[in-house]
Amino acid sequence: MTNLKIGVILANLGTPDSPSPKDISRYLWQFLTDPRVVDLPRYKWYPLLKAIILPLRSKRVAKDYRSIWTEQGSPLMVFTEQQ
Repeated sequence: MTNLKIGVILANLGTPDSPSPKDISRYLWQFLTDPRVVDLPRYKWYPLLKAIILPLRSKRVAKDYRSIWTEQGSPLMVFTEQQ
């Protein structure tokens, strides 16, 4: 049996600037237009993203973001910066 080494990579892919639907939409646009995240032709993906996903998802998750947001900002960013 060989000694295998296991590594773990933790990556922060970003966070919205605030828990507002506008900032969440901007963050999702940056994230979901990355070709490494969504592997679809742009002519198919962008209309779906702009017409359905961003408007609906941004408004829906804003409430969830507000419930975890701290005075220092996004918990993900705060804890990442503390590492």
